[in-house]
This record gives sequence, structure tokens and C-alpha cells, in this order.
Amino acid sequence: MTIREKLEERERRTLAEWATLSAHTRGRAKPLPPCVNRTEFQRDRDRILHSKSFRRLAHKTQVFVSPEGDHYRARLTHTLEVAQVGRTIARALDLNEDLAEAIALGHDLGHTPFGHAGERALSKVCPLGFRHNEQSLRVVDRLEGLNLTAEVRDGILCHTGKKRADTPEGQVIHYADRIAYINHDIDDAIRGGIICTEDIPKHLLRELGYTHGERIDRLVVAMIDYGEAHHEVGMDAATLDAMLELRAFMFGNVYLSFDAKGEEGRAQSMIGSLYNYFIEHPDELPEDYQRLREEGDPIERVACDYIACMTDRYSISTYRRLFIPKSWNKLTES
Repeated sequence: MTIREKLEERERRTLAEWATLSAHTRGRAKPLPPCVNRTEFQRDRDRILHSKSFRRLAHKTQVFVSPEGDHYRARLTHTLEVAQVGRTIARALDLNEDLAEAIALGHDLGHTPFGHAGERALSKVCPLGFRHNEQSLRVVDRLEGLNLTAEVRDGILCHTGKKRADTPEGQVIHYADRIAYINHDIDDAIRGGIICTEDIPKHLLRELGYTHGERIDRLVVAMIDYGEAHHEVGMDAATLDAMLELRAFMFGNVYLSFDAKGEEGRAQSMIGSLYNYFIEHPDELPEDYQRLREEGDPIERVACDYIACMTDRYSISTYRRLFIPKSWNKLTES
């Protein structure tokens, strides 16, 4: 037996009946010979991890635009925290941990510079619309050509929104994403002086915990308990309601607050200006994006592709190059 076959056999012996077996994948758009050493979902995880889009997450905003300090989350650290939460839940429920991890690592690859501010800006100016989960799928399919399995692609698409993922592992990441960002954004907001622990409603602290670690543990345990009892992904109604109320608190006091979003209007204006520029000057798009146009993709979508792939700092430097006058110095004659 190959190492892959041994791993597949281990999955059959140890995973829950409702788990997704890598040997039973619905496959890839372009079939590949099986890997000797890795299951199909392990292979997907590695493809995502080595992609350019994954590396760029290190320089994309999570919540705070250009924060002062080294300890605030970026989109990459958010992704790693989602993966950690998702793997913990999947492992405890005997689900496919490799599938959960691959979905988590790929779920935000399509996110724009400046976080949801950039997403809202592109959605506003692009007539085709823009949603980061749909863009994440486009990144792995069209821009990076990763040729992932159907299960990972479905989990990436369904990590947010109303559509429920087809696999329990994809459903785990839907919850893990919220568990991670609500709690690490509280941590960052307290660090940034936007809120303090005493601002959080007392009944939510009693229900979910007074510290970052307590809240994460409470929500993860609630999902494990529910999964063990019902053999499906979810959590009890009281804990879910408390988590959603805490999320609403964050929207009202952090995500939409002036302190946290003081630069958001400028970021959105910049993203909109970049989009309009490349719509009017499509020949200035890089070669890879020119190829997309030649293959029939509409310029509106290709312009979004280019801008969404930018990091915060690259979008700023591009805007400066295109719109900010350069200083001029006349050379003096010797």
C-alpha cells in the first residue's frame, strides 16, 4: 500500500460515519493522477498554502486600516486562527481535519485590500457585483488555477452567506470563521482602545466568558457537544443566540464605529478610483490579467480581479503612481 492508501484506510477506520472521506471525493475539474504520499484534501491544503494569494494575506487588512503596532491581526493571522478553530472542532467530532483545514486556509483568498471596506467599494462600483467568498473561489479556479476538489471549493464558497456547505467540514468552517473573527476582533479593539471589556454586555460575558480564551473555548465546546449529540454541525440555541448578539455588539461598537473606520472612506474612494482607472485604461493591466480579457472575461471582472489581489500597501503605491503628482526638479547645468 502507498502512504496515501494507508491514510485513506485510516480515515475509513477512524472517522465518523458522517465525515467526508478523501477517497470518496467528487473529484477535480481536471482529473489528476493520485499522489503517492497525500490524500486529495491534503494535496489541496498544500496547493493553497503555496499559492501567491495566500502569501498576500499577510499584508491585507482584517479590521483596522494600517494599525500602529505589530500585534493587530491581518487577514493571514485571521485565516490561521480560523484553521485552528476548525481543526479543533473537526478533530473532536472525528470529521476530516484535512478537509476542514484546506477550506479554512482558502476561504479568504479573494478578500480585497482594506478588508470589508474594499469589498464594499468594489461591490458598489462594479455592475457585476463583488463578494469576497465568490472571489475566493475565482482565485483558486481562474486566477491561480489550483484545480481543487469539489468539496474544498464548495466550502470556500459557502463559508459565509445563507448557502450551507455540502460537507460537515465546510459547515464547521462557516462557524469557525465567526468564532475566530468575533473574538480576535474584540481582542484587537480592546488593544486599540476602541472598547474595553466592561463595555461588553454583562450577560454575554457571563454566558460566553470574560477572556478571549474563555469565549473561544465556550463556543468550540458548544459545537463539539452539539455535534456529538446530533451528528450534525451546530450549537445549542442559547449559545448561538449569545454569539450572534456579541457579533451585533461588535458591528455597533467596532466595525461601524468612527474610531475603527476613520480611514475607511478614503480607502473606499481609493479602491473606486483604481477600478475606474483600469476600466478606462485596460491596456495597463498586467500580462496575466490581459490574458483573462483575451480569453473572454469581461473587463469589469478582470479589473476587480487585479484590485482584489492587491495588498494594502501595493494598492496605495499604485494609487500614488497613477494619481499623485510627482515632484519635479530641474537639473542644474554644471
